[in-house]
Amino acid sequence: MVQAEYKVTGMSCGHCEASVRGEVSKLAGVEDVRVSAASGTLTIVASTELADDAVIAAVDEAGYSAVRA
Repeated sequence: MVQAEYKVTGMSCGHCEASVRGEVSKLAGVEDVRVSAASGTLTIVASTELADDAVIAAVDEAGYSAVRA
C-alpha cells in the first residue's frame, strides 16, 4: 500500500469533503480516501503509486485545488 498526502484549498464543509472523496475514489488503485475540510487535507491509500497529475485533476473535477503535501 502507498499513502499520499495533498493540501486542498476551497473546502469548507462535509459536502466539499464528499465531492472530493467521490472524484478521487474513481481513480484506479485507490483503496481509501480521507478528506478534512477543517485541515484542508486529503490522504489517499492506494495499491500502487498514483500520478500526482491524476489526483490533482480529480480534485479539480470536484471544484477544488490540490498540491502534494
